[in-house]
Amino acid sequence: MNIILLSGGSGKRLWPLSNETRSKQFLKVLKDPEGKPESMIQRVYRQIMEASIESNIVVATGKSQKDSIRSQLGSKADVVFEPERRDTFPAIVLSCAYLAYEKGLNENEVVIVLPVDPYADTDYFKSLVKMEQAVKANTANLVLMGIKPTYPSAKYGYIIPSKDGTVERFQEKPSEEYADKLIQDGAMWNGGVFAFKLKYMLNIAKKYADFATFEEIRAKYSDLPKISFDYEVVEKESSIAMIEYRGLWKDLGTWNTLTEVMD
Repeated sequence: MNIILLSGGSGKRLWPLSNETRSKQFLKVLKDPEGKPESMIQRVYRQIMEASIESNIVVATGKSQKDSIRSQLGSKADVVFEPERRDTFPAIVLSCAYLAYEKGLNENEVVIVLPVDPYADTDYFKSLVKMEQAVKANTANLVLMGIKPTYPSAKYGYIIPSKDGTVERFQEKPSEEYADKLIQDGAMWNGGVFAFKLKYMLNIAKKYADFATFEEIRAKYSDLPKISFDYEVVEKESSIAMIEYRGLWKDLGTWNTLTEVMD
């Protein structure tokens, strides 16, 4: 499989520790297995490697994070730098074009998009294999990861699945009372993990810009709409399936959740 790690956010919810020039994913506030300081992006990158899943990893990020990425992941890490910040949809398109035209991937290869800020165990990363298998089996055009809720949260979006494993609908950040009802009906947290075939994303991108090389789409990057992947792709797609994950998962985007995992 091919994993795109989204590392473009500035983490304003963790201000003042994290801001426009010092992004949250590079703050060494976690500990590795040896007890040494580790950042969010270092932890996720390490866990993917330790999960023993065959994968190519590409980090999608902005030019302002170039030095931080190289410093923390090393010079061998595959990184795609956005010409300008334009939200998650353009960033994913650019990374897919890189995989297709620079790495020479077949258009039927599976791509999984993953955020850099989940705090999870190894099983979370091993479940990516199930997502890959679902895409290969043509279960749906788009496969999402649904995370088993541990409490009714108003901070997260919810995936409401059908009995056949497809996605019926989504609910953005409901009240805690409504979230409780959703959970009782089998809803899952939306962890922002997406899987699809490479050609799926390239075909969507070519509705906005004609390109046949990586450099061409970089040059036409501003032609792509400045919009999130959720709004541009997920909300418009009718063929969506969900793979369920039950296990440790926290979104390290707020001080409350971050302090829960800090020593």
